[in-house]
Amino acid sequence: MLLLAVWLVIVSMFVPPYKKLKIGHAEIDNLQARRDEQQVLLSRQTREVNLLKTDPAYLETIARDRLDLMKEGETIFRVESAAAQADKRKESARR
Repeated sequence: MLLLAVWLVIVSMFVPPYKKLKIGHAEIDNLQARRDEQQVLLSRQTREVNLLKTDPAYLETIARDRLDLMKEGETIFRVESAAAQADKRKESARR
Protein backbone atom coordinates (compact mmCIF):
# COMPACT_ATOMS: atom_id res chain seq x y z
CA MET A 1 0.00 0.00 0.00
CA LEU A 2 2.81 2.35 0.88
CA LEU A 3 4.49 1.52 -2.42
CA LEU A 4 1.32 2.45 -4.29
CA ALA A 5 1.09 5.78 -2.47
CA VAL A 6 4.73 6.59 -3.30
CA TRP A 7 4.16 5.64 -6.91
CA LEU A 8 1.08 7.93 -7.13
CA VAL A 9 3.05 10.84 -5.64
CA ILE A 10 5.85 10.34 -8.15
CA VAL A 11 3.41 10.11 -11.07
CA SER A 12 1.51 13.21 -9.90
CA MET A 13 4.80 15.15 -9.87
CA PHE A 14 5.55 14.30 -13.51
CA VAL A 15 2.10 14.66 -15.13
CA PRO A 16 1.80 18.50 -15.11
CA PRO A 17 5.26 19.07 -16.64
CA TYR A 18 4.51 16.40 -19.23
CA LYS A 19 1.29 18.18 -20.22
CA LYS A 20 3.18 21.47 -20.52
CA LEU A 21 5.77 19.71 -22.66
CA LYS A 22 3.07 18.37 -25.02
CA ILE A 23 1.49 21.84 -25.29
CA GLY A 24 4.92 23.32 -25.97
CA HIS A 25 5.60 20.81 -28.74
CA ALA A 26 2.23 21.56 -30.34
CA GLU A 27 2.96 25.29 -30.23
CA ILE A 28 6.40 24.75 -31.77
CA ASP A 29 4.84 22.72 -34.59
CA ASN A 30 2.28 25.47 -35.21
CA LEU A 31 4.94 28.18 -35.28
CA GLN A 32 7.14 26.15 -37.63
CA ALA A 33 4.21 25.70 -40.02
CA ARG A 34 3.55 29.45 -39.97
CA ARG A 35 7.26 30.11 -40.55
CA ASP A 36 7.25 27.77 -43.55
CA GLU A 37 4.19 29.56 -45.02
CA GLN A 38 5.91 32.93 -44.57
CA GLN A 39 9.08 31.64 -46.23
CA VAL A 40 7.08 30.47 -49.25
CA LEU A 41 5.36 33.87 -49.44
CA LEU A 42 8.71 35.65 -49.15
CA SER A 43 10.27 33.57 -51.92
CA ARG A 44 7.29 34.26 -54.23
CA GLN A 45 7.45 37.98 -53.57
CA THR A 46 11.23 38.05 -53.96
CA ARG A 47 10.89 36.28 -57.30
CA GLU A 48 8.25 38.77 -58.44
CA VAL A 49 10.41 41.74 -57.41
CA ASN A 50 13.37 40.28 -59.32
CA LEU A 51 11.18 39.75 -62.39
CA LEU A 52 9.84 43.30 -62.18
CA LYS A 53 13.41 44.65 -61.98
CA THR A 54 14.95 42.50 -64.71
CA ASP A 55 12.25 41.35 -67.16
CA PRO A 56 10.67 44.11 -69.26
CA ALA A 57 8.10 41.71 -70.76
CA TYR A 58 6.91 40.68 -67.29
CA LEU A 59 6.74 44.33 -66.20
CA GLU A 60 4.65 45.14 -69.27
CA THR A 61 2.31 42.23 -68.58
CA ILE A 62 1.78 43.37 -64.98
CA ALA A 63 1.22 46.97 -66.08
CA ARG A 64 -1.42 45.88 -68.57
CA ASP A 65 -3.22 43.27 -66.46
CA ARG A 66 -3.13 44.71 -62.96
CA LEU A 67 -2.88 48.43 -63.57
CA ASP A 68 -4.90 48.65 -66.81
CA LEU A 69 -2.18 50.67 -68.55
CA MET A 70 -1.73 50.73 -72.31
CA LYS A 71 0.71 52.04 -74.87
CA GLU A 72 0.07 55.31 -76.62
CA GLY A 73 -2.34 54.92 -79.54
CA GLU A 74 -3.35 51.44 -78.45
CA THR A 75 -6.92 50.26 -77.95
CA ILE A 76 -7.55 47.41 -75.55
CA PHE A 77 -10.59 45.16 -75.68
CA ARG A 78 -11.27 43.04 -72.61
CA VAL A 79 -13.38 39.91 -72.81
CA GLU A 80 -14.66 38.74 -69.44
CA SER A 81 -16.05 35.36 -68.57
CA ALA A 82 -19.65 34.95 -67.46
CA ALA A 83 -18.48 34.18 -63.92
CA ALA A 84 -16.55 37.46 -63.71
CA GLN A 85 -19.58 39.40 -64.95
CA ALA A 86 -21.80 37.68 -62.37
CA ASP A 87 -19.32 38.60 -59.62
CA LYS A 88 -19.38 42.24 -60.72
CA ARG A 89 -23.19 42.26 -60.69
CA LYS A 90 -23.25 40.82 -57.16
CA GLU A 91 -20.73 43.40 -56.00
CA SER A 92 -22.67 46.30 -57.51
CA ALA A 93 -25.93 44.98 -56.04
CA ARG A 94 -24.40 45.09 -52.53
CA ARG A 95 -23.67 48.80 -52.86
